[in-house]
This record gives sequence, structure tokens and C-alpha cells, in this order.
Amino acid sequence: MTIEIGAQAPDFELKNQHGESVKLSDFRGEKNVVLVFYPFAFTGVCTGEVCEIQKELPRLQNDEVQVLAVSNDSPFSLRVFGDQEGLEYPLLSDFWPHGEVSRAYGVFNEEKGCAVRGTFVIDKEGAVRWSIVNGLPDARDTQEYLAALGAL
Repeated sequence: MTIEIGAQAPDFELKNQHGESVKLSDFRGEKNVVLVFYPFAFTGVCTGEVCEIQKELPRLQNDEVQVLAVSNDSPFSLRVFGDQEGLEYPLLSDFWPHGEVSRAYGVFNEEKGCAVRGTFVIDKEGAVRWSIVNGLPDARDTQEYLAALGAL
């Protein structure tokens, strides 16, 4: 079951592509968070989505907003993927325990063993203010993220 609008976002701590720990609660009181779950690095739709986020990064990530992208890949794979694509925001590994954070947000596909395309805009108090969940083949539109952030 996907996290509902208005609910407190489940806290988590994951390693980024550089092996550093990132906690959602570290942004509480400081920044809104755009939390983007995607299935796997190096796949067509996922690569397109994360590159679109990078293209819009000046508008999506700033003193008020942090982008966090989560996949079920290992941190090592994410490092190569981030370097290859020139991604300048945290790529978080929900590899082990496999899919634990994806499950907490209700976006883990047990049959495929990966997250579906779920995005959550979380405000500075840690509440989910907007979300969209798409199936594996369906890309999301970053303009919707910007509109949701504009409504905060």
C-alpha cells in the first residue's frame, strides 16, 4: 500500500553512490525532499528519467529542496551509473536488505524484485504532500514534480 498524502514519510538511512549514509530525517526542518524511486540503473526508461532530473536540477534542487533517487542497485553500480550519466544528486541504494525502503513506501514489486516508479514530495516537516506511482514501463514527467513543489 502506497504512503498516503498527509502521512509522515517513513524515515530511512541508505548509502549513496559514494558510500556515504543519507538519512531522510537529516532534511527535516531544513529542506523539502523529492524522493524518486526507480527500478534499476542502466535501463532505458530509468536512464531517461534520471537524466531529465539532472537537466532540471537547477530548478529541482536548491536551498529549499533536495532530490534523492532510490533504486535497488548496489552502491557500486550506482557509482558507475552516476559517473557515466553525470548525475549530481544522491543515488541511494535500497539493495540490502533488498527493497526495505521501497516496501516501506509501498512501491516494491515483489514479482520483479524492484521498485516501481514512485515519486513522493515530502515537506520540511516530513509529511508526504504529493505523490505519483507509475508502472515499470511508464516514465514520469519532472514538470509535475516542479508543480508539486510550487504548491508547497
